[in-house]
Amino acid sequence: MEALRKFLEFELLNAGDYKIQVYTLVTILIIFLITYLILWFIKKTLFRKRKFNKLDKGSAYALFQIIRYVIWVIAIGFILETIGIKVTVLIAGSAALLVGVGLGLQQTFNDVISGIILLSEQSIKIDDVLEIDGDVVKIQSIGLRTSKGFNTDDISIIIPNSLITTNKVINWSHQTKKTRFKIDVGVAYGSDVDLVIKVLEESAFEHTDVSDRELTEARLVNFGNSSLDFQVLFFSKNIFRINKVKSDIRRNINQKFAQNSIAIPFPQVDLHLRSNYTEILKKKEQ
Repeated sequence: MEALRKFLEFELLNAGDYKIQVYTLVTILIIFLITYLILWFIKKTLFRKRKFNKLDKGSAYALFQIIRYVIWVIAIGFILETIGIKVTVLIAGSAALLVGVGLGLQQTFNDVISGIILLSEQSIKIDDVLEIDGDVVKIQSIGLRTSKGFNTDDISIIIPNSLITTNKVINWSHQTKKTRFKIDVGVAYGSDVDLVIKVLEESAFEHTDVSDRELTEARLVNFGNSSLDFQVLFFSKNIFRINKVKSDIRRNINQKFAQNSIAIPFPQVDLHLRSNYTEILKKKEQ
């Protein structure tokens, strides 16, 4: 025991009032291990509880992230105290420095505060499909400063959290797991309107990713310059890959239009020439 005590009290570094002993390193290691064990236990308990209490994955992830940050802040405080650095004195002594650093890292702090807001409000969750600056992104993780996701081309995107909280963002997954989409199409004047509506509704509902037959409907929305303008509306759960779904439905529409002799017209423009203007052109040619 005496040998162990001497080993633990052996000084590795001595700088004025501060000294680091083997005991200090062992204590820091124990703090790290305890922190990891606590986080592991909380994560297992939280995600196990999620299965029974119907807590969705995004909410469980957000709650765990907040708990994780708080526990690590406490652990770092214990480590500093173990080394001999008083946290309260450190904060008070570096107040002016923190102000200067804060001005230089204003955007970073803005992203961090935005991350805390996202995790606490849970307006954005894991697996949510967002539309940001015209780009559709599926969220993979929400960090303290940035969030990660991938777009429809499977390209990984890192998003500053302030971009989500300060800009207009469309959350396609926020309220329900299915969303209504629409496809616009024009047909030639003289076409059978009832037949066109029937074909559009059948073309949409035949797709496996379209749900709710009774909520799938086609409408005549406008009398265009060159066509009768229709719109087919449908619900789908495949939000992230909806462009592929729309492409398949358009192919069905094109095939059924051909089978039913329904024409999609080219834009038409009527050009009227005044007689006196044509005479002027002839004189110029002469």
